[in-house]
Amino acid sequence: MSETTTALVTGANKGIGYEIAAGLGSLGYRVGVGARDATRRETAVGKLRAAGVDAFGVPLDVTDGQSVTDAAELVERLAGRLDALVNNAGISGEMAPGWVQDPTVLDLEVLRTVVDTNVMGVVRVTNAMLPLLRRSASPRIVNVSSSVGSLARQADPDIEIGPVMAAYAPSKSFLNALTVQYARQFAGTNILINAACPGLVATDFTGFQGPRTPEQGATTAIRLATLPDGGPTGSFFEDDGVVPW
Repeated sequence: MSETTTALVTGANKGIGYEIAAGLGSLGYRVGVGARDATRRETAVGKLRAAGVDAFGVPLDVTDGQSVTDAAELVERLAGRLDALVNNAGISGEMAPGWVQDPTVLDLEVLRTVVDTNVMGVVRVTNAMLPLLRRSASPRIVNVSSSVGSLARQADPDIEIGPVMAAYAPSKSFLNALTVQYARQFAGTNILINAACPGLVATDFTGFQGPRTPEQGATTAIRLATLPDGGPTGSFFEDDGVVPW
């Protein structure tokens, strides 16, 4: 089996996901660029390769079980194992002006769609990739979350946490809780799993509103994907440290 370390980043064709892939690539990882759109995926792969990254495309729709299975088979054929999985793919769901999702008029289909991508998608991909991760000496899983999923911050009237987002924010709370359950299940193994908040990053996801660049938003996820053995697990981090649940 190759000694090259391999990472898979979902939603890696643009924004924070792309910069996570680029950052891991700069550290010597071979990087699978997971993305649904073939043109954007191959454009990202070409850009990464031009920058010296050993990158390969992985057709991947996290909401489609067959797509996820096929992606795992592709990674196995190309790499034989997986050393880091970064579950970055996510959506906000339809919002009213001002990024508002009013719970009193929330369309349940919007909620289902957001949870299917942001939570169930993570379960699909993680479980499909687990056999490959278990072949690694130091497997790492990072779930890209958001501080808006922090119940402590959401419930504190003295903290400015942004608008009411009744689909997106709870999906990240759900993802955080799921991260803890995986960590409990992985107790006693060499698999470390954590959640990462990138902060408010200027990408198309936010309408290019935010004080942070995609490169800055990628830093915590990259750090968690490359933790040394004995590092933290089942925790939630941002650049400044631990985020309260």
